[in-house]
Amino acid sequence: MLSRLRFEFIRLSTLLAERLRNNFYLYLAALLTLAILLDAAVFHVGANMKQKAFDVVIKNRIFVPKPDPEIVIVDVNEASLAALAPDYGRWPWPRQVFGEFLEHLEEQQPKAVVFDILFSDADIYNPDSDAYFNDAIASTDNTFFPFLRLPESQDGLSQVKPGMIPGAKKIPGVKADPAATIAVVLPHFPAALQAGRLGTHNIFPDPDGIVREYKIWQDKQGWRLPSLPLDVGLAIGGKAPPQDSLLLNWRGGPFTYRYVSFSDVYRDMTAKTPKRPANEFAGKIVIIGSTAPSLFDLKATTMAKAHPGVEILATAIDNIKHNDPLKFWRGNVSYVLLSLLVVWLTAFAFFQNIERDRFDRIFGASQLLLLAISYIGVNLANIYLDLTGPVTWAVAYFSIAKIYALATDRAMQRVLASELPTGEEVVKVSLMLVLFDAPLPLGDAALKKIRRTLRDEALQPCRIDELKGTQSGVWGLFADMLAVSWTQAGPDIEKEAERLLALLPAILARQGVAEDVRIRHIIQHGAIRIGVEAAGEWRILFAQAVTNMEKTGVLPA
Repeated sequence: MLSRLRFEFIRLSTLLAERLRNNFYLYLAALLTLAILLDAAVFHVGANMKQKAFDVVIKNRIFVPKPDPEIVIVDVNEASLAALAPDYGRWPWPRQVFGEFLEHLEEQQPKAVVFDILFSDADIYNPDSDAYFNDAIASTDNTFFPFLRLPESQDGLSQVKPGMIPGAKKIPGVKADPAATIAVVLPHFPAALQAGRLGTHNIFPDPDGIVREYKIWQDKQGWRLPSLPLDVGLAIGGKAPPQDSLLLNWRGGPFTYRYVSFSDVYRDMTAKTPKRPANEFAGKIVIIGSTAPSLFDLKATTMAKAHPGVEILATAIDNIKHNDPLKFWRGNVSYVLLSLLVVWLTAFAFFQNIERDRFDRIFGASQLLLLAISYIGVNLANIYLDLTGPVTWAVAYFSIAKIYALATDRAMQRVLASELPTGEEVVKVSLMLVLFDAPLPLGDAALKKIRRTLRDEALQPCRIDELKGTQSGVWGLFADMLAVSWTQAGPDIEKEAERLLALLPAILARQGVAEDVRIRHIIQHGAIRIGVEAAGEWRILFAQAVTNMEKTGVLPA
């Protein structure tokens, strides 16, 4: 049974080699072209690879930008919740706490005060506390507050029109729908609304749940809603990016920025004798947010499974301030075009029978080079070139094409050796040996090019093999030799052999081979019995051809 299966496999491989020949490489490239287009339109495997590769590259950067020293995060952490609980109870605290904090903070003249806390409802039990905080906000010109953009599916239920949102602007050249409404949750405090320093603080993860980008603005019915990082960044001299999302240029993992505990700062500010520096926050961008797990503002990001939302906000502000978000190719067009380019270049190399050993080295080096370009770009230029998908498609093509090439070569070798079921049938064969005598070996590359050219010129089915010019020991005596074999004999083969020999001088000239190369050849005919004896008889025929060639001396080609 196994021998029968082996025979069928050999016959199938031989059939493919004879029927398809090098056209297989074009068919394979066409098949992968269809796969690439389907992936870009439907399956998105390449996009997922891009995301995972991005995470690996960013986590392992050598040159990581430093966090802006002006950014300070005042953290409502678990320690702060516990420290202030005896006086103010459980979260949320009375707004007077934030009013007092803001008043003392403004005395130090910070560059900006950013609340990453959504004050959406009135404190009905402490209206005076709310009024206190509102007055504190009204006395500032550098405070920024978030509002929440609800899902678009709820827009029809809202009574808020885009023009009613402070900070929203009409998009030039786009007609606004006067009846359109938008679902948002705005700050409760009139002073924050009147100041207009508002922005969304929604964080949108990718489909795999990982945060890699920050939505800088959102367009709705001819209106543009800015994000909180954009509002702050522009106010402190930053530059708006050209696209609506930032690919975040992370400064490191969680707690990379300077953190101070809210309770520590608040207690010190309200103490009779403060111990902290009086100018601790002078000229700083102070972001007030929370890392307390109980307040549920932790996100999975490229850098960590639990990344504080306030630090994601800080990273976006930092990127806008320094105009250094990561730049990358967007959309499927570049992915598709580059994938097709590398696949078809690889197909062309196989189709043209470029020297296999050298091509293998070049291909392997080229794929490593593409990945290195991605890594170097992120480290030195803040540019992420996603080449993972194209490299993967190229490797897939190369692997299949390589298996086909090896399988068909092996199949043809076995056919010539006649490793078929035993029998008494005899096959007439012809073997031509061509020896190149030169002061120096031709070398493997030149010999392979000569072999490929002869094979392309052949009119009769044959196999052409070379004995490499770098063999050592006694086998070096057989170097720089081509063996052309036919599984037939007769006048047609004699004419074919003479025609191929006549082509050799021109082929050698095109390859730049030295003129002092002498060509010796011999044509040996014989009969091969089908079966296990075939391999031995091929060797005998080869030995007879070598012996006769040495006896005949130099024959002009």
